[in-house]
Parts: sequence; C-alpha cells; structure tokens
Amino acid sequence: MMAQRSKMSSKRKFVADGVFVAELNELLTRELAEDGYAGVEVRTTPHRTEIIIRATRTQNVLGEKGQRIRELTSVVQKRFSFDDGAVELYAERVQNRGLCAQAQAESLKFKLLGGLAVRRACYGVVRFVMEASAKGVEVIVTGKLRGQRAKAMKFGDGYMIKTGHAGQVYTDTAVRHVMMRQGVVGIKVSIMLPHDPKGLQGPSIPLDDVVVILEPKDEVSPATMLAQQEAAAAAQQAAYLKAQMMAPTPEVDPMEAGMEDPNAAAGF
Repeated sequence: MMAQRSKMSSKRKFVADGVFVAELNELLTRELAEDGYAGVEVRTTPHRTEIIIRATRTQNVLGEKGQRIRELTSVVQKRFSFDDGAVELYAERVQNRGLCAQAQAESLKFKLLGGLAVRRACYGVVRFVMEASAKGVEVIVTGKLRGQRAKAMKFGDGYMIKTGHAGQVYTDTAVRHVMMRQGVVGIKVSIMLPHDPKGLQGPSIPLDDVVVILEPKDEVSPATMLAQQEAAAAAQQAAYLKAQMMAPTPEVDPMEAGMEDPNAAAGF
C-alpha cells in the first residue's frame, strides 16, 4: 500500500486517505460499539502507520493479554494491504467521557435498545454531560418513537454555538442509527465544550465574544506620590554624599607641589 501511495498524485492521495479513515472508523464503530468507542486517529510515519483508538473501556479493546487488539491489527493489515509490521494499533482512554459526543451517543443508543423510555434516557444524558462541566448540550432523537407517526424530539441545556468558527471548534457532534423493532431511530448528540487554556478538556482558543474585565489598580493620592518622590530624591542624595565620602583622595607629592615651572614663571 505504501508503494502505491508514493506513486499517486496529491489529489488521489488525499481522497485515498479520507476513504481509509472513513472505512476504518466504520469498522471500529461496529466492532467496538459496546466498549465505548469514541473515535480514531491515524498517524503516518515514513516507516509505519500508527492507529490510535479512543475508547472509554480500553481494557475491553485490548482484550485478554492483548489478543483482541492483535486481531484488529491483522484485520486492518489484510484489508488495506499493509506490509508486515507496517501498521500498529493502540488504545487510548477517553479522559472525560461526559465531554465526548460519540461516547454519549453510544450510551444513549444502548439505553434505547434496552427498552428505556426516550425522555428518561435523553434527560439522563443531558444531566450527565452538564455535570461533566460542559457549557451546553443538545440531544435530538428522530423516528417512530411512539405510534406509527415519526417525529423528532429535542432535549437541550446550557449554551450552544452552531455557526461560525466557534461552532466548528467548540462543538463536538456525533450521529448514531438505532435499529429498533418499529424502525430506525436517529440520534444526534452535540456538546459545547468548555474553554481550557491547556487544551485538555476543551479548546485552548478563547471565544470571540468573551470579555474579561480586569480589576482596576489602586490609585495613589497626589500627596502620597509627592512624598514618595521626595523620599526617593533624599535617599539618592544621601547615597551620593556617602559615595563621595568613601572615595579615596588622590595623593600629591610635596616636591611637585612646591616646585614651579620655570617657563611659566618667565612668561613663556
């Protein structure tokens, strides 16, 4: 596969990379749905390709003694024609699953499959996300929820930006399809992430409309300022006089002091 990629044009290479990531994400979504799958990241190096699987239960992804991760590596290697040792799979734990839209969408999916009422399941997800320090959350469930008539139900809380650059950076979105007995039910979970200067819990870029008002500095009265200036000038003058007193005086030879230049005395 690496040899074929090196001969591709740039346009075909980008398309092939996108198709590879999409197909890999679809495979892992179906295989690791019950293990809290939350996304995949592909890092390509000159020697090998590293695939990082993000999940809430990494121990289930690894399997007993790493058997499951080896099986997934073998499947990916055969499907995408990688050379032996050219692809490596790793599992990474999601730090805060309350701020991961994919993990919450999977959680809601299994709640609905388990027979839990739609309102109760959605409000449970909304409360869990808001308790995880999210700025806002929106859950949309569409399909035949009750009866034969399809409809959409929307549940939300907090603050949500949907447009502009902030909507792309701050909003994490996930979509899942639930195969219910009465038909297919669609789930969409959107989470407004909090601002984090370190970039761990959320984006490090601050929002455009957030204004931080700093506390004013303590004002000094003119009399106090004049007294401080006079004290500083007095201290500077005292330091100058002390330096003058400490400086050594130059020694003058008495013979030279008593002698007079004969040329100067004669008027030359």
